[in-house]
Amino acid sequence: MAWPPTLDALDTPVAWANDDGRLLGGNPAFARWLAVSARRLPGLPLAALEVDGDNLARALAQATAQVRLRRVALAFPGTEAPRFADLYLARREDGGWLLEAHPVAEFPGEDPAVALPSALSAALKGLAHELRNPLAGLKGAAQLLARRTDDPQSRELTGLIEAEVGRLADLLDRLLVPAPRRAPEPLNIHAVLERVLRLAESDAGWAVRLARDYDPSLPEFAGDADRLTQALWNLVRNAIEAGAANVTLRTRAEHGLRIGEAVVPLALRLEIVDDGRGVPDSLAERIFLPLVSGRAEGSGLGLALAQQVAREHGGSLAYRSRPGHTVFTLLLPMATGVADG
Repeated sequence: MAWPPTLDALDTPVAWANDDGRLLGGNPAFARWLAVSARRLPGLPLAALEVDGDNLARALAQATAQVRLRRVALAFPGTEAPRFADLYLARREDGGWLLEAHPVAEFPGEDPAVALPSALSAALKGLAHELRNPLAGLKGAAQLLARRTDDPQSRELTGLIEAEVGRLADLLDRLLVPAPRRAPEPLNIHAVLERVLRLAESDAGWAVRLARDYDPSLPEFAGDADRLTQALWNLVRNAIEAGAANVTLRTRAEHGLRIGEAVVPLALRLEIVDDGRGVPDSLAERIFLPLVSGRAEGSGLGLALAQQVAREHGGSLAYRSRPGHTVFTLLLPMATGVADG
C-alpha cells in the first residue's frame, strides 16, 4: 500500500510498517522527532526502535486491531538520547501497521497533561480549512434559490440544505478552534431521526425503502442533537452504500440495562437495520477504527465518529451482521443525562 501523502503534513509523528513489522517509511514529523533522515527508515524492524524493552515486539506479535503503549523509549539504532512517547499501534487493511507517536517528557512530573492530538484530528483540521469556503458558497446558493421559489417542497429542501451547511460549519469551527463540549439540552430522539430520514430520502431517493419503528412513549433526554444527527446519518448512509434496499430505524426503551460498567435505570435502544451486503469478515474486529473502510472510496471515518458520539453521551455502539441482515445498535442512558467522560 502506498504511503498516504496527506500524512506528510501532520505534526504528529506517524510511521508505516509491513505485516512483518519492518518500516516502510515515516512522515517528516516522525523523522524529525527521531533526529534521523527519513531515507534511513525503510527496512528497519519497528521493534528495533525501542530502547531497553520489548513492548513493541510483544504488541506486534499479539495485536490484532489496536493497542496503546504508555511511555515507551524510542531511538534510531546508533543515536544517543531516546525519545519518550505514548504509542498507538493499529493494523491496516493490507495487514501492515500504522504507528502514531505522541511525545511525552522523559520524567512524568515534567508532563502534567496527556497528549491528546491524534493523526485523525490533525487530518480533519487540515481538511477544515479547505471546506469552509465551499460551504459558505452552498449556503448562499440555497438562500438564493429559496428567494426564487414559492413551492413549499422546494423551500423545504433549501431549508434542509441551509440547516446541514450550518451544522457542518459548526463542526468545522469546533475542529479549528477546540472548545469545551456543549452543555446537553433536552431533545426528542424521534425529531433527530426524522431529520436523518429526510437526509436519506434526499440522498437515496426511491432506491431505498426507509421505515420507522418508533416507541412513541420515549421521553426526552439530555444530549447534543447535532452530534447525534451526525452519528446516525453516518450509520444510515453506510447502510445505503452497502446496497440495502430496506432500512429500518427502530427505538425502544430498556430498563436496568448495563452500558459498559454501569447499570442505568432507563436507556434508549436505537437500532439501524438494513438488508445490505453486511460487514466483511476481514473488518469485523477493526470496523470502528479510524481510516478502516470496506469500500475503496470510503474515508473510514464514519463509524469511528459515530462511536465517539456514543461515548460522549455515556453510551455504546455495537453491531451484528450477516449478508442480508445488519443491525447497528446505539445504547444511550436517558435518565442520567450526558456522561462527563
